[in-house]
Formats: sequence, structure tokens, C-alpha cells
Amino acid sequence: MAALEMWGGVECTVNRVGELWLDQLDRSGFRERCEADLERIAEAGIRTLRVGVLWECVAQTGSWEFPDRMLLAMQRLGIRPIVTLLHHGSGPGGTDLLDAAFPEKLARYAGAVARRYPWVRDWTPVNEPQTTGRFSCLYGYWYPHRRDMASYVRALLNEIRGVVLAMRAIREVQPEAGLVHTEDGGVTWATPGLERYRDEREARRWLGADLLCGLVGREHRCFAFMMEHGVSEAELLWFGENRCPPAVLGINYYVTSDRLLDGRLELYPPELAGGDTGSEPLVDVEAVRVCARSIPGPGAALRDAWERYRLPVALTEAHLGCTQDEQVRWLAEAWREAEAARRDGVDVRAVTAWALLGSYNWANLCTRDTGAYEAGVWDLSDGTVRETRLTQLVRELARGDAPTDQALQEVGWWRKRSRLTLPEFVEEREVVGV
Repeated sequence: MAALEMWGGVECTVNRVGELWLDQLDRSGFRERCEADLERIAEAGIRTLRVGVLWECVAQTGSWEFPDRMLLAMQRLGIRPIVTLLHHGSGPGGTDLLDAAFPEKLARYAGAVARRYPWVRDWTPVNEPQTTGRFSCLYGYWYPHRRDMASYVRALLNEIRGVVLAMRAIREVQPEAGLVHTEDGGVTWATPGLERYRDEREARRWLGADLLCGLVGREHRCFAFMMEHGVSEAELLWFGENRCPPAVLGINYYVTSDRLLDGRLELYPPELAGGDTGSEPLVDVEAVRVCARSIPGPGAALRDAWERYRLPVALTEAHLGCTQDEQVRWLAEAWREAEAARRDGVDVRAVTAWALLGSYNWANLCTRDTGAYEAGVWDLSDGTVRETRLTQLVRELARGDAPTDQALQEVGWWRKRSRLTLPEFVEEREVVGV
């Protein structure tokens, strides 16, 4: 295999809450500064960049001016784009994830983007369909604010069908186009007695990629589940007839990705109980804050994906909103774990330094605009673009050099017992996990 690559990503979420549109690129100023920011990114050694040519933005402005400038600058600087069309959004006004015509509408937009930029080879039509579907149609955080399993199932089906049709439209222009499909890589554990809830979540964890790969036949664990929630047999079997496996399966992994379904309800405030349906006898909590054994880390998520699909994988988001010491430790650990997985034969292509310019409002899951900012590889908190110690770490890893930051002499907080801020689940051997 070629050397492990350092990719980058500019946080580009455009999500809708009621009539409020939250736009990360407006907040960060990347639209105005993109040429200068791209020069910084290239100087740091990043040669592949996840960027958004977002459906909502082009539809609402009617202008291609920003993506034209951005992609022209990337061509000039020798940066390969992975173009995202929908990043936690529900599409422009006039559609949403539950619109029966959503897949075809997304595909028409994908074809228009491909015709404008026929040299682009790598595409992510929908970033994290699972997360977007859950947050929009199961938890009600984002538009269209539904809170039921049938809506979540329909949203996910529409998103994945949209990916298939979008890639078909793109390949009519660029036959060599590759799909870089991204999903959250978190695993779910459960305390004793909650195995069936954990099993359902683990099956759903892979459902989007299973559909793309044509693996959802009548014997699939989610086939009956989806039909129970309003999907027809013909709709599910369509994916087997229209397989669209990713060229790279992207795993996004955060310190909060892994979850514990905790049945010890007496240890939590009553309002935290209910799980996905509101009536489940459990509290869904961050495993890192509860489990006696620390989270397995991004390496485990990459191995899980490789074992299931035998497709090239990449860590497509690695970010921690914390002190610079901890941010350095998190990215360095992600790199070490990716290298270790490669030594064991896993085809890991890259680690992505995400949120290069930081991110806004993720502390409240982008449900309101408080302006809360988390610095990334660069820090915008004082209104200028300042390098951080992560900038130097990215340079070193991109060059293939050993990292030199003194913070790496200590482990991250997620590896210390002080992380246990919730009641500890000690009997780790009883956790039902992968």
C-alpha cells in the first residue's frame, strides 16, 4: 500500500432548524477567504480536501461564484477535492428528507455539479446519512423535525437512494468518479437485559453501507424491520439491483461516538430515559463517561468496517473540541491507530484532520446559533486565522515525520479514570459489544 495520507476537511454543515439556516462556511469566513485559506492548507502538506459544493447554498443564491473560486484555487494548488453535496442538510426549500422526489432532485443537482466540474473524481453526495436521518427524523433536532422510527427509516432510504442516483448522474459525466461514503463509526454496548436494543442499533449502524453494497436481501437483519416501518419489499430489493459500493468507506469517529445503553435508570435524571423511541427502558450515554474500560478508538472502527466490507477505508473526520494538548493527543492517536491497522492488513488510505478552521454550534448539535466556537487546526477565535500546535502536527504527519509535541508524552483524558463523570459501569465483561 501507498503511505498513509493526511487528508483535511473544512466543516461545511448547512442545516435547517425551523426557518433558521445554520451555515458553517458563513460563520468561519471561508467563503470570503477561501484562496488564502487553501494556500495555508496546501503549505501544511494536505493534498486531499473534503469540501462542500452544497445543494442548499447554490439553490438559494443561484450562484456558482464561491465553488468556482474554491475549486479553481484547489486546481492551482494541486489539492484533490472530495466534493460533498449535502452535509447534514435536508436540501433547499421545497424539499426535505421525507420528500418522495428527494433522491431524484439530489441526482439532478449532482449532475449539474459534475457538468460544471467534470475533472472532479471523488464525491460524497450525502455526508453521514445515518446521523442526518436520526437527528432530523428520529430525534427532531433538525428539519423536518420528525420524531418517529418510520420517518427515520424513510429518510435513510431516501438519502441512500439519492446517493445511488447522484453517483449515476455524476458518472454520466465522469465515468471514473468514485464514491467516498462517510458514516459515524461508533459502536453500541449495553448493560445486561438490553441486548435486543443494542442488536437493533448495531444492525442500523451499517444499514446505509449495506444498502449501497446490495447486501439488504430478505435475510438481512433490517429487512423486516424496515418493512414494519413502511418500506416496501420492492424498494429494498432495488438496492440489490443497483449496487453502488464505495471506492472508499469513510469512518467519522469522535470521542462521543461509542455509546452505552444503560438500564440503571435510578442513576440518571428521569428526563434522560427513553432512548430512540421515547419508551425504551434505558439511557443512551457516552461510553467514554461510563464504561470502566475506555473506548476502543478509531482503529477499532476502521477494522470493523474493513472486516464487514473488505473495501478501502479512511478516517474521514478526526476532531476533538478541547485544549490544544488534548487535540494534539487525539489526532496523533488516530494516526497511530490507523498505522497499526494497516500493519494488520487493513487497507486504510488516510486520516482526515477535520474542522481545519474549527466549527460552530456543535456544542448544542447545531440546534441554535449561539456562536459557540471550537478551534481546529487553525484558530479563528480572535477574528484572525492563527496557527495552533495542531498545524505543526499536521505538517509532521503529512511529511511522514514523527510528531514532536511534548503533549504526546501523556495520554489523552479519554484514557484516564478522571473521564468517568457519570456512574461507572464496572462489570465491563457483561457489556454486549462487538
